[in-house]
Amino acid sequence: MSTRNCQGMDSVIKPLDTIPEDKKVRVQRTQSSFDPFEKPASQVKRVHSENNACINFKTTSAGKESPKVRRHSSPSSPTSPKFGKADSYEKLEKLGEGSYATVYKGKSKVNGKLVALKVIRLQEEEGTPFTAIREASLLKGLKHANIVLLHDIIHTKETLTLVFEYVHTDLCQYMDKHPGGLHPDNVKLFLFQLLRGLSYIHQRYILHRDLKPQNLLISDTGELKLADFGLARAKSVPSHTYSNEVVTLWYRPPDVLLGSTEYSTCLDMWGVGCIFVEMIQGVAAFPGMKDIQDQLERIFLVLGTPNEDTWPGVHSLPHFKPGRFKQQVIKISLFPRKYIKNLTC
Repeated sequence: MSTRNCQGMDSVIKPLDTIPEDKKVRVQRTQSSFDPFEKPASQVKRVHSENNACINFKTTSAGKESPKVRRHSSPSSPTSPKFGKADSYEKLEKLGEGSYATVYKGKSKVNGKLVALKVIRLQEEEGTPFTAIREASLLKGLKHANIVLLHDIIHTKETLTLVFEYVHTDLCQYMDKHPGGLHPDNVKLFLFQLLRGLSYIHQRYILHRDLKPQNLLISDTGELKLADFGLARAKSVPSHTYSNEVVTLWYRPPDVLLGSTEYSTCLDMWGVGCIFVEMIQGVAAFPGMKDIQDQLERIFLVLGTPNEDTWPGVHSLPHFKPGRFKQQVIKISLFPRKYIKNLTC
C-alpha cells in the first residue's frame, strides 16, 4: 500500500453563503461523556470545505432543538413504491465491490433521494453472512448524526440489500485529495465527530472493532459518519472473550496483535489515535507492510519496546516472547513540530 505524498495545502476559503441552505451542516447533539468538547451556542463552529480550508458559521440559538435523525415515512397510496421492496430503488452506478457484497449508488423511488445500496450475495449452502446479520441488527437500533443511517432492508432468495443514506466520500479519499495533512481545524472537526459517534455506541456497549479512514464517511457539508459495522459486537457485561482477528492491521492495537482477546473500548480508541496522527501528517502512523511482526516493530520503534516495568502483564500475552523484538526507546513525538501549536490552540 502506498503512502501519500506531502504537498502544500490550498488556503482558499470558500464563503458559507455559497452553500445552499438545505446543504448546511446541522449536527445533532446527544448526551455523551465528552462534555469538555461541547461549546457554548455563542461560540463559532467550523466546517470543512472541499479545498481543505476552514470556514466559519454561527451556531443556532441554544433554544432551538437539533433536527432528529429519522427514517423516511412511506407514502400511504397502495400503488406507490414502498419500503422493503427491491423495485423501490433504482441502481445508478457501482461504487465498489468486496468479497461478499457490492455497493451501488442508487435512487429511492419512494422519495427521490439518493441512497447507497449494499447488495449482499446469498449462498444457498452458507446462507446469509453473519457480518451482514450483525451489521443490520446493530444499525437498526442506532440513530445518531455521526452514525450512518440504515433506511431499509430488502431480502430476496438471491440477495440481502441494506439501504443506507448516501454519503459522497470517505476520510481516506478526502485525505488522498488533500495530501500532506489536513487543515488543523478540519482535523479537530473530524476528530470531535468521531469521538462523539464512538461515545454514542460505547454507551450502548457496542464496539466498532474496524475503525479506519475507509469506514468513516464524510458528507459534502463536513459531517463524519461511522460506517461498516460488519465486525461490530455488542459488548457483554461482565467482559467476554472476543476474537483477536479484528481491525485492519494498521489500526490494530499492540495487545491484540500480541494475541489478547480481552479488550474493551480501548480497542476502538487506539484506532482513533492512529487516524488522528494520519489526518495530521498525511501518512499512516504505523503502516506495516508485511505481517504482524512487522506491524509490532513499527509500533515499538516509536513507542519503545515494552517490558514488565513499562507494560505490566505484557509477558503473559500469548504471542509475546522476550528477545523477539529489538529493544527500542520511546521517540519524543509522532507529530511534525509545525502542527503541534495549531492543534493545542
